[in-house]
Amino acid sequence: MSTKSALRRAALPRRRALTPAAVAQRSAQLSEQLFAHFPVAAWHWLHVFLPLARQQEPDTWLIIRRIWAEALPVQLAAPVVQADGISLKHYELTSNTPLVANRWGIPEPGADPATEVAPAQPDAVLVPLLACDRQGQRVGYGGGFYDRFLAQCRPDAVFIGLNILDDKPVPALADVLPTDVPLHACLTPGGVWKF
Repeated sequence: MSTKSALRRAALPRRRALTPAAVAQRSAQLSEQLFAHFPVAAWHWLHVFLPLARQQEPDTWLIIRRIWAEALPVQLAAPVVQADGISLKHYELTSNTPLVANRWGIPEPGADPATEVAPAQPDAVLVPLLACDRQGQRVGYGGGFYDRFLAQCRPDAVFIGLNILDDKPVPALADVLPTDVPLHACLTPGGVWKF
């Protein structure tokens, strides 16, 4: 069995070693996987994380811009880390939304109370990760932001991990916590894993 810390230590340097061209190509493949395997146009709300480019995270702007370019009826929400450093609020993301970099350099929508989106609204959530297992348990950065958020979502919401590394899920994580919320699927550049 693998531990989250061991998988995190293995994945981060491999991801940091990706060239900008590799990030762009793999992000395009992730976007294609999402639109090919999920009913994006049927969702009312899609929650999407905005990428931290210096960490070679998947470029979710390809997904966002495709939704806007094709005028799909799905509305977008993106997270904003709160001052307590442990919780998220969520705000509508449109082509006119002003973005502000947070303390980690992650772009976030301006926190306009009129555009706040409740955790129960998204039909699907795109989740950042470094690795996952065959039960859908994920390895993130270790802050627990997404587990706390996903626990507040509707029971029928679909949680989809995006892994820019083309890794298959490991058999099992040894250190799953009771507060960990499993994914329903994980996209890699080369395939889709459903749990």
